[in-house]
Amino acid sequence: MENDKPEKADAAVVLGGDEFGTRILKAAQLATAGYAPYVLVSGPHKLLGHESDYMIEYARRQGYPTSLFRPLPHELNSTRAESEMIDHYLRSHNVKKVLLVTSNYHTARAARLMRKFSPQLKVIVVAASDPAFTPDGWWKTREGQKMFAYEWLKTIAVAVGI
Repeated sequence: MENDKPEKADAAVVLGGDEFGTRILKAAQLATAGYAPYVLVSGPHKLLGHESDYMIEYARRQGYPTSLFRPLPHELNSTRAESEMIDHYLRSHNVKKVLLVTSNYHTARAARLMRKFSPQLKVIVVAASDPAFTPDGWWKTREGQKMFAYEWLKTIAVAVGI
């Protein structure tokens, strides 16, 4: 797990795949505390629309202004493809430094991919807690075991270029 100390950045970036809203709330807290002027919310299409849109609505219902967020809807289904797409957005907006906010179990692989596709970018990784995965006890629950195994499979796939 990678979890850097937050520092001022040009934007906070929330990756898609958050089932509990912890990623967007962590990013909103960081932006509200002055670490980033806005939160870029990546979100693939799901059953009722783009995750980015309903996560922003969730944050609004938690008391954060919608003006804090910039949706980045897409039709992608992997962190690799998402990282490439986010790189294009960040380059076109002259972003040089981001707070990358993702779930605690996802930080190492997400950071590796973001740095690979955005070598010009300074990436500060901030872990959001995940109710289904705790780093000091993931092996105690079925959900934690599944997340650990699935994340390692994805990590191996990235390493061998799949």
